[in-house]
Amino acid sequence: LTVNVIFAQEDSMLPNIQTLAPRQLPLIGLVVVLLLSNHPAWSQTTRVADLLERSEEPAGVVFEIMAAADAWPGILPEIRGQIERLRARWPALEVVVVSHGGEQFSLTSDKSRTHGDLHASLQSLVEAEGVPVQVCGAHAGWYGYEPEDYPAFIDVTPSGPAAINDYRALG
Repeated sequence: LTVNVIFAQEDSMLPNIQTLAPRQLPLIGLVVVLLLSNHPAWSQTTRVADLLERSEEPAGVVFEIMAAADAWPGILPEIRGQIERLRARWPALEVVVVSHGGEQFSLTSDKSRTHGDLHASLQSLVEAEGVPVQVCGAHAGWYGYEPEDYPAFIDVTPSGPAAINDYRALG
């Protein structure tokens, strides 16, 4: 199994990781983990655009989010666009979003009034598009949140990093 990680700023279109590192840019924004089939041609710098040029369908795609609390307005449109592009090529592709940074606290039920559009958009992503959205229960617990503090459409997993490792194991 080859795992490709793509780092992107909120205002970018998923630049190559080697482009970001030399410029010492902060890694605030979107971290995308692509779970791909075991093929030597996959590299650690694969972007969604590069993935779409491949002939083999990936085993699945995990969008791993670790960002500031107010980052969703910049992240969600990009995620939706990337999912649309991927599913245009592979309609049955399994995709999941795992949030385990400060942004996950915008998803609690008590934020539904102030973040109603965000909640509605994510609920649509889950229910209409079949893309599970998971948050890290351990991170939530550190800040006094329980699984019941999230709406029913959000899956509170015990650990975001462990969930990502589980997806890697599924290969």
